[in-house]
Amino acid sequence: MQMFYRLLQCTWGLPQTLAGAFIFILNRECKHYSYKGSIVTEWKSKSSLSLGMFLFVSDDPFFYYQGKRKNYSEEAFSKMLMVHEYGHTIQSLIFGPLYLIAVGLPSILWSFLPVFVRKRDAEKISYFSAYPERWANHLGERITGDNSIGEPI
Repeated sequence: MQMFYRLLQCTWGLPQTLAGAFIFILNRECKHYSYKGSIVTEWKSKSSLSLGMFLFVSDDPFFYYQGKRKNYSEEAFSKMLMVHEYGHTIQSLIFGPLYLIAVGLPSILWSFLPVFVRKRDAEKISYFSAYPERWANHLGERITGDNSIGEPI
């Protein structure tokens, strides 16, 4: 099954997998491991990212989620974050070459565009309420059987 996953990511999901491979090479000194066919990198960033079969998980997983610190160990929380990012890799398999436009761009805008950051803060809206994030949680949990981060869909 993992071979089929990687084959699809390297064909149907080629644009994002190539971008992920480039970032992987730039972060080759970081810790790497495999998770259900994906290649996980614990990188020195406050945010996490998914590109094709490459997952880049924050080495400081609580940075954006201070309220969750008391509920989970760092190891448990990192795994939940990884399941969420794995959900994005499933979205990559669904959308193929359209993933970057259909999921990647909306996800990045929702994450970092100041107007959305202010809206989430002012209205106490969960980051995981936006469709790419909520759906990534759902897919990650459904496919892996592990718990993801955020609220259920």
